[in-house]
Amino acid sequence: QVQLDESGGGLVQAGGSLRLSCVASGSAFRMGWYRQTIGKQRELVATITSGGSTIYADSVKGRFTVSRDNPKNTVYLQMNSLIPEDTAVYYCYAMLGITGRPYWGQGTQVTVSS
Repeated sequence: QVQLDESGGGLVQAGGSLRLSCVASGSAFRMGWYRQTIGKQRELVATITSGGSTIYADSVKGRFTVSRDNPKNTVYLQMNSLIPEDTAVYYCYAMLGITGRPYWGQGTQVTVSS
């Protein structure tokens, strides 16, 4: 089992930037971020493996960058050129192995004003 502690959400104007951080209580094979708005399913934003392989949603490619610091069990999401459609609760997640259940953080609100 692993616990996840997120930080870095907030309110920003369109075109601005934010960086989210998530510290895990232990090591994980894959870490990343999902987001969810009211009435919609949680959707993938970006993930990264311990080896550095990344996956991005098409909607954030070229604007968001996911990275991690393995010794610190921390994953980051650098969000640039934010648009109002990026407004959501962002959830950190981790998978301890290649398979198995995901663990979730408590979520952090990101609001982009137009």
